[in-house]
Amino acid sequence: MACSKLLVVAALTAATSSLLAQEPKARPKLNLLKGPASAQLGNAARVEVPAGYVFVDAKSIQSLMKAQGEPVSGHELGLLKATNEHWSVMFEFSDIGYVKDDDKDKLDPDKLLEAIKRGTAEGNKERERAGNPPLEIVGWEVRPKYEASTHNLEWAIRATSEGRPILNYNTRLLGRKGVMEVVLIVEPEQLPTTLPTFRELLTGYSFQTGERYAEYRAGDKVAKYGLAALVVGGAAVGAAKLGLLTGLLVFLKKGWKLVIVGLAAAATFLKKMFAKLTGRSNETVPRQ
Repeated sequence: MACSKLLVVAALTAATSSLLAQEPKARPKLNLLKGPASAQLGNAARVEVPAGYVFVDAKSIQSLMKAQGEPVSGHELGLLKATNEHWSVMFEFSDIGYVKDDDKDKLDPDKLLEAIKRGTAEGNKERERAGNPPLEIVGWEVRPKYEASTHNLEWAIRATSEGRPILNYNTRLLGRKGVMEVVLIVEPEQLPTTLPTFRELLTGYSFQTGERYAEYRAGDKVAKYGLAALVVGGAAVGAAKLGLLTGLLVFLKKGWKLVIVGLAAAATFLKKMFAKLTGRSNETVPRQ
């Protein structure tokens, strides 16, 4: 969930390694790939890491989550971070099968938003029982948009919690065997200036040969839902039925699984974690 998308939110450089060395022995080691380089995203894809960026691999991400007592799905594939910026990009793959885009011309923003609000209202009951503040959906920051030529689905929801803004920018890259879930973790006010750079980064992403959407073959596994369900959280719901924790999509404790707003909470988690690693104050980080 775009909520507490984890891992290293700041300048993860060689300096970070020395900082981590000063932490307790239980602190997991981070495997960092400095750009320019090419990073593997599981068996499904690759992403180019430009100069001035670092890539944190799946093992490091999962180790950090476990060290913080957070649930891990095993689907977390990596995090891309600029060394001089305060935003990051999280990659996670859902092997739900080939998602048909038959409903690409039927993505009704109003109906989708209402569905998200209903789901959030139900989820708030669980949040309150767990002692967490409720979430309120404000509306679309960016309405769902599907690019048929690239098979990319994008949207962004703005919400609030205790009066604090929450925002995450979601991109779903459709492949032959599933969906790469890409979440831009960014402060709401920084989204307009960050989006162009984020989109440029995604031009360096590619599915492996045999994993591309256009390489679908009869007999391949087909997802049980389409684009609209991805927006309202179908991927997380489907995984939950299999008894899986969908990584950052299921990040708040005690079973709370709000997909749409989830990653924003993950961003908060990352900031708090990095503050601990560097000794910086995290007073400006909203509590989730």
